[in-house]
Amino acid sequence: MTSSAESAGFVQPAYGSRSLGDVVPAIAVALGLSAAIPGPTPTGLALPPAPAYVVLLVDGLGAELLGRYAYAAPYLSGLLAGQQAGTAGVPSTTATSLTSLGTGLTPGVHGLVGFTSRVPGTEQLLNALFWDKRIDPMEWQPHPTAFADLAATGAEVTVVNKREFASSGLTVAAHRGGQFVGADRVGERLAAAAAAARARPSLTYVYEGDLDWTGHRYGVASEQWLQQLSMVDAEAEQLRAALPSDARLVVVADHGMVDSPSDDRTDVDTHPELRDGLVLLGGEARLRHLYCAHGAVADVATTWREHLGDRALVLTREEAIGRSWFGPTEPQVLPRLGDVIVACRGSHGVFSSVDFGYETTLIGLHGSLTPDEMLIPILVG
Repeated sequence: MTSSAESAGFVQPAYGSRSLGDVVPAIAVALGLSAAIPGPTPTGLALPPAPAYVVLLVDGLGAELLGRYAYAAPYLSGLLAGQQAGTAGVPSTTATSLTSLGTGLTPGVHGLVGFTSRVPGTEQLLNALFWDKRIDPMEWQPHPTAFADLAATGAEVTVVNKREFASSGLTVAAHRGGQFVGADRVGERLAAAAAAARARPSLTYVYEGDLDWTGHRYGVASEQWLQQLSMVDAEAEQLRAALPSDARLVVVADHGMVDSPSDDRTDVDTHPELRDGLVLLGGEARLRHLYCAHGAVADVATTWREHLGDRALVLTREEAIGRSWFGPTEPQVLPRLGDVIVACRGSHGVFSSVDFGYETTLIGLHGSLTPDEMLIPILVG
């Protein structure tokens, strides 16, 4: 068993208070449409009343990173004063977070519990970014989205994203209910958001993904990443300038990022004992889902704890749920979670050169519960 002390250095997700999933419910209140969102009002996130809101989600822009490299983002860092950070959910990864934002639900309810997760009853993984056409996203995530709930009140809800994502499984699962506007370039996105924000009442969601890509490839604080952060900063400032004066801009992120050096990595394929008792290896390098053979959970957990030591916190599914990592968890979601869950500390990453070779080429990673990954900005402009 693990003790709560072993979670030291991790950030507990602020579900129901100030998590990414609380942003749209808080906006509903600010729009005067609180009745549109079932469930309680977020306790730690109050937004100023306005007839129109635009949410710019910058993939990979952690609050700790923005504060650390504020000089590269003068507009965004200028909004930090007096504004408390929020949290991603667990895992701190794009598919999980985008679904939390769009649905207003915790991962344990909406069911997108990682970059890859087990398709129950099979020995297959669902990649939530690339999806699998055999999996119906409406069945995988059957709950009404917060976007749809707002639209049902008569609010204009618009999703501005790249054209290739218009009918992706993730878009359908996370953001159905809004009118999709394809926009592949920054100028297109700014113009589309400004036009949508003229509707009253309205919520417009805009996705910006280049910072995350740059961090994965080059690492955070690389020259490439800092230059991209400056470009994102300019985009946010231009978006604010393009919006109607009575509309409000909220800049958020889905997670932050840490760099994982080559000498702080575990490749399970060079340690055969780590494969003992496993049926599937899922998740991603910073938070692994371990799917075990019948009766093997205890042995797998023990082996991984002994091997990784203080480089990761290794919990059984029940222990992780008991710590509310995923929020309330519905029965159909349980088998998507690993029987054992490995959350990395520091800069460590758990890789598989056989199953996930591409991951081994990445420098910046996310998914675990460290402050750099979990804390996100919620900036109002």
